Amino acid sequence: MQLKTPLKTRNWDRLGNGGLTFTELGFGTAPLGNLYRAISDEDAHDILCRAWDAGVRYFDTAPLYGLGLSETRLNRFLRGKPRDSYVLSTKIGRWLKATTPDKRDGFGKWFDVPARNEVYDYTYDGVLRSVEFSLERLGIDRIDILFAHDLDVFNHGSQAALDARIAEFMQGGYKALMEMREQGVIKAFGAGVNEWQTCQTLTEQGDMDLFLLAGRYTLLEQEALESFLPLAEQRGIGLVIGGPYNSGILASGPKPGAFYNYDPAPQAILDRVARIQAVCERHKVRMVDAAFQFPLCHPTTVSVIPGGQGVAEMESNLQAATADIPPALWADLKAEGLMRADAPV
Repeated sequence: MQLKTPLKTRNWDRLGNGGLTFTELGFGTAPLGNLYRAISDEDAHDILCRAWDAGVRYFDTAPLYGLGLSETRLNRFLRGKPRDSYVLSTKIGRWLKATTPDKRDGFGKWFDVPARNEVYDYTYDGVLRSVEFSLERLGIDRIDILFAHDLDVFNHGSQAALDARIAEFMQGGYKALMEMREQGVIKAFGAGVNEWQTCQTLTEQGDMDLFLLAGRYTLLEQEALESFLPLAEQRGIGLVIGGPYNSGILASGPKPGAFYNYDPAPQAILDRVARIQAVCERHKVRMVDAAFQFPLCHPTTVSVIPGGQGVAEMESNLQAATADIPPALWADLKAEGLMRADAPV
């Protein structure tokens, strides 16, 4: 089934080398790594095929997702497709080491996945090793974008630990990425993180192209407008928005058990989302459509990549990607103090 309105695309060309063309709706493949529940290889393949048939041409993955499973599922899907017909990003910063099933990482998060342990490694050699492993799992000969994965306090536990990892990256892995970009091995690099502060730090310390920022520029959260997003715009840096529904609550609504930031939503978030939903309902707009379209209003955004573990979720994302949002909805959200006044709409 084809969409009535084709998916829009955005070209990013910071370096003047032709750049990359993203579909505004991209595909984040963490759910295909059996995140929170196992799905079959056939179901995973069906979801990818539905996205492709609808025109999605940007796919993001990582070694972490399913401890390699997401990348190997993409292998089957991408085989035979012309390499220039899609944009692909994966991550560096961890490589995977084989272990016994009882000692693997990710119990309770990844289900029915290979027995692997994650090894954080942002060094020069660690980056090269990670890329080689990813190329083998993906079965392709080149990757377009490499993101340094999870350089944030959330993953490393403290600001001091994060600062040490950022130093390791800037002294090692960053140089490897610079060389790969200069040699044309990759088109672009940056970081895939859950905190905009890291994006700002890396932008101030190096020559970054793109960031995958999860959950930090959404209908619920716009703090990044204070300093990072103006800096990104000034530098020509592109932004891939992950987690546009803040772990689900902007899609599910403020129902009991709704998730926000990977955990059950606190009452203050439930209340705020209820108010946002009420404004959307007044304008006869699905809140999930507004949540998808909002980050696309910012000039740095190149793609939005919600997850999806089923064809129904993919259909909902496709509907959101082609929705028209009346300007009055944004105006009302601002008037009620539910959106920053300086948020581009």
